[in-house]
Amino acid sequence: METKWLMDEERETWRSFMLMHLQLSAQLSRDLAPAGLSYQDYLVMASLSDRPDTRMRIVELGGELGWEKSRISHHISRMCGRGLVRKERCPTDQRGMFVVLTSEGRRVITDAAPAHVESVRRYVIDVLTREQLAGMGVVALAVLEALSTNADADSRQRRGELSSST
Repeated sequence: METKWLMDEERETWRSFMLMHLQLSAQLSRDLAPAGLSYQDYLVMASLSDRPDTRMRIVELGGELGWEKSRISHHISRMCGRGLVRKERCPTDQRGMFVVLTSEGRRVITDAAPAHVESVRRYVIDVLTREQLAGMGVVALAVLEALSTNADADSRQRRGELSSST
């Protein structure tokens, strides 16, 4: 299969997006540092705090964040050590684990959220017009859908490989 190289405009757009993503993530991490959080900590805690019971299966949380099993496992263990979250066994599946936001985790994210929202406004929301923001939302959903479709296909392929090799 022949590579379909990016045209100049496509390459520049992709490069700008990539740099924006990297620099924005780094800035959000710097802005969360006074609260003792990394941006990744905040993403985990925000995902949990959005749930009525502040809990998710670890594998589901990893899937939402796009993290590999080992990365989510190590990150959650570090957060457990800091008292921000805890692990609980799933009562219906003894191999399954939940990650749960602790009361300390709730306090920390509640304290950090106002400054984080100010950062998001300063670097993204307030620098875009309503039309640009709406377009960014459409773009983000389209890319997320493509990623989800690919992840589903990868998962089906892995299950097929596993069942055909046994």
